Parts: sequence; C-alpha cells; structure tokens
Amino acid sequence: MNHKGTVMFETTNLICRRFTPYDCHDMLRNWASDPQIQTEYREPVYSDINEVSKLLSDYIENYQNPDYYRWAIIEKTSKENIGQIALCRVYSDCGTGEIEYCIGKHFWGRGYAGEALSGMIAYIFRNTEFQKLEAYHRAENIKSGRVLQKSAMKMTDNVERFAREKINPHGEICYCIYREEYLF
Repeated sequence: MNHKGTVMFETTNLICRRFTPYDCHDMLRNWASDPQIQTEYREPVYSDINEVSKLLSDYIENYQNPDYYRWAIIEKTSKENIGQIALCRVYSDCGTGEIEYCIGKHFWGRGYAGEALSGMIAYIFRNTEFQKLEAYHRAENIKSGRVLQKSAMKMTDNVERFAREKINPHGEICYCIYREEYLF
C-alpha cells in the first residue's frame, strides 16, 4: 500500500495539519489535561507542559513514517489547537484505518469533530489507497456517537482491531465506510 502520511487539509472552519512544538500550550489548555476528554478516548491525562512536550515530540518524530496519520485540529478564527484527529491504527495488508478524534470542551457544540472527520475521510479516500475507514465509540460516550451517526460512516458489527484480537465488541458501537461508498 502506498502511503501519503499526514498532509494538511482544510475545511470551512478548520485547518488540519501536522503538530509542531508550538502546539504544546494549546494542547495542555484545551484538551490533553482534561480528564473527561482523555478518558473518553482512553488516553492519559497530562498535568504539565513537560509531559505534553514529550507526547508532542513522539507525534512529530513519527511523521517520518509514511503510514503515520495524525493531525492537529486548528480553529481558523482563534488559530488555536483545539484537538486532534488520527488514524490510530493502520492495517496496510487490508487497506483499513481506524479513526480517533478529540475536541476540547470549550469548542464543543460547533460541529468541529464532524467537520474534521468529514475532511479527513475526504483526504484519505482522495489521496491514498485505503479501502475502508473505521471508528467506534463506547455506548456511554453519547457525544462521540452523535458525531459518527451524522457522518458518512455506517454502523457495522465489528472493526478490524477487534476482529484481529478475536474480541466481540460489548459496549462499543462500531462504524465504517468503504471507498466505493464514498461520494467523490
């Protein structure tokens, strides 16, 4: 599979680009230190700038890998890093990517998660050889569920991660979209 990696794309209200060292303070303030956000997508809560700086260094270092897809979500009006969207798992052997995203609470209710998701789906299907994109949310994460319900993705029984680990999803609601279903 020929990978393109993290290449900037824009939507109406957002710029989705590679992380830079300058994102540190926005990340800590807007989402990485928030237990509710970090817990929702099973990431650690960061309490100081040094921890976020280390995480950010890991992100930036991984950009050298062509199969690494992780974008900082920048609100155009404020120029702030308000969250992230990524393919947290890439299965090159079957052309499948698993999506994760988060948006800081101060930016909820503006449709930004759905906008970033739609933009990323468009970027991936227009510029790569991925055949399928997947995501899931825990049943109790209603906000993430609404984002996926409103997206071009459709509910499905399982995702690649669970299938490979021989896990029957309990409490997770799975979604996917195939390349041939995407309207270019």
